[in-house]
Amino acid sequence: MNALRYPRRPTRQIMLGKVPVGGDAPITVQSMTITKTADVEGTLQQIYALAAAGCDIVRCTCNEIEAAEGLAQIVPRSPIPIVADIHHQYKMALAAMEAGVHGLRLNPGNIRRPEHIKAVASEARDRRIPIRIGVNGGSLDPELYDKYGGKVTPEAMVESAQREIAYFQEVDFDLIKISVKASNVPLMVEAYRQLSEVTDHPLHVGVTEAGPPPAGLVKATAGISTLLLEGIGDTIRYSLTADPVEEARAGRQLLEALGLRERKNVDLIACPSCGRAEIDVIDVAKRAMDAFGDRKIPLQVAVMGCVVNGPGEAREADLGIAAGNKRGHLFVKGRNVAVVPESEMVEALVEWAEFIHEHGTEAAMARADVEKAEREAAKDRSALLDAKGDDANDSTSKIVEIRRRSGD
Repeated sequence: MNALRYPRRPTRQIMLGKVPVGGDAPITVQSMTITKTADVEGTLQQIYALAAAGCDIVRCTCNEIEAAEGLAQIVPRSPIPIVADIHHQYKMALAAMEAGVHGLRLNPGNIRRPEHIKAVASEARDRRIPIRIGVNGGSLDPELYDKYGGKVTPEAMVESAQREIAYFQEVDFDLIKISVKASNVPLMVEAYRQLSEVTDHPLHVGVTEAGPPPAGLVKATAGISTLLLEGIGDTIRYSLTADPVEEARAGRQLLEALGLRERKNVDLIACPSCGRAEIDVIDVAKRAMDAFGDRKIPLQVAVMGCVVNGPGEAREADLGIAAGNKRGHLFVKGRNVAVVPESEMVEALVEWAEFIHEHGTEAAMARADVEKAEREAAKDRSALLDAKGDDANDSTSKIVEIRRRSGD
């Protein structure tokens, strides 16, 4: 399914290890380790956790010789490509390439001597290692800052990227991807829009320093999804003040929600609850999310608060459960298939999800006593309506009163 309002912007394609970025390749998810890179085992443990959460490419800092030495041990054991993050010391970029990394990230704002930039680009050219030009609104070249009136503007950020490209072109290097990140969402969006008009290099999209969840998630999603829906972006990163695994999960979930990547893990939907709810929907949904964790079950699973409307409202879900009369009513594609005690709802949901994933929907329906399940659901639905009425929130009487008052 393609949910884009606009066609995806055509870009060149580069390879980070075996992962393509740009062109017609799937949009990839990136994150960054927060361990000391010299801590080889700790860093690898985090990389494996990121990969399990849906991360396609991971960045590790390379700020000292011990980090470069760590990378030499990490790269061959990593399940996903490694990008070395370089700031200020161009020699660390040379050391990281010697360690075997699959890519580099350079910030034009803090490696400004042309001879240093070109030395790194020449080495990367010979080794066929891509470089991301990582422009950051918070570390813009002072000269450009002054040129644009003492403030960060989209034009200044785009010009910074273009200057770096020009240095690379001097040494015939073109394995480039670019980011123009800012913590201000409108600024970041406009910078990427302008950049997409002047280059066909793949773009790495993100809101830098988005902050802790939930505000950071909202901020990052606002910027990233705006651009993706305009066809701009080839790889993304959520920059959260949180465990990087949360970044990877958020990135993967965003791409799945936009229809830009095939579903990998469970997509759990839940009703917002109402007067009819027979359970604490928030609690059950949270326990279900925890139970599914990072299981690779690419199904849409619903948790609904009541059996009255639950199966119908979530009929497009692959599997769901609705509460009614202290029981959980399991349904597959809107049809009731089983009844379980309320205390076993989450466990039953996981067990049926695993069965459907392994054997398919038809096999799940074949194992069910559908007639009995639907009969029990109808019984509980009737009991709930008798107890709370068709209008559980008493909206009918409220509307009568509103009309009476407005007519006064």
